[in-house]
Amino acid sequence: MSEYTDILYEVQGGVARITINRPKKYNAFRGQTCEELIHAFSSASWDKTVGVVVLTGTGDKAFCTGGDQSAHDGGYDGRGLIGLPVEELQSAIRECPKPVIARVNGYAIGGGNVLVTCCDLAIASESAQLGQVGPKVGSVDPGFGTALLARAVGEKRAREIWFLCRRYSAIEALNMGLVNAVVPHDHLDAEVDKWCEEILAMSPTALSIAKRSFNADTDSIKGIGGLGMQALALYYGTEESQEGVHAFLEKRKPRFREVYLKSRAKPEGEDA
Repeated sequence: MSEYTDILYEVQGGVARITINRPKKYNAFRGQTCEELIHAFSSASWDKTVGVVVLTGTGDKAFCTGGDQSAHDGGYDGRGLIGLPVEELQSAIRECPKPVIARVNGYAIGGGNVLVTCCDLAIASESAQLGQVGPKVGSVDPGFGTALLARAVGEKRAREIWFLCRRYSAIEALNMGLVNAVVPHDHLDAEVDKWCEEILAMSPTALSIAKRSFNADTDSIKGIGGLGMQALALYYGTEESQEGVHAFLEKRKPRFREVYLKSRAKPEGEDA
């Protein structure tokens, strides 16, 4: 992949910076975006001059707001079980042998919140907001986005995040353990640079071993996620899931329970 259309990639002073560059879509990702992110993380992984990776989004409004719903009509616009290779993207972040820092410059919602969860570290602007929207739009992340999140913030809080789909301030995210630090927005780059500088002073091999050791404890989630993604692919084909997409595009409240009950109603004349 010689050039990117959806992301920016640069390496300078031992730091690889990967930026989702779709500000008009609040840095939501489509199939092409995921493919480019996977390629960039692979490049950073193999580049021996890179000691740390920073993932962020263009502009001040959004880090990433998850899957682009305008490209989702029961299957998004890419490959993979759900039409997006999100499993591969999440694995690319975790399997990168260098620490990955999420520079959370704005909204980290839905799949964007999952990316923050998958990154090794997260530094947020005090104006950032984090949270989930999956059940609001007929979706869910049945792997790292749920199980790894529970490891980070605890079972009760993780269930709250998914069951209520609230938005949390950067300070609330810090208090629950979803991010490592919160700074004023105009100090965000300086703080990220400081963390990168400290990491670059460490032994690259020791850091790689440490990261793999941390991952070894939670790698079983990848298998769970694979099963979950298979179920999710089937769910995306249902009227219930598609109701969420249609409601989003039509700017109205979804009628999930109405569709759910209708789909489970017994045909006329069928015995109870």
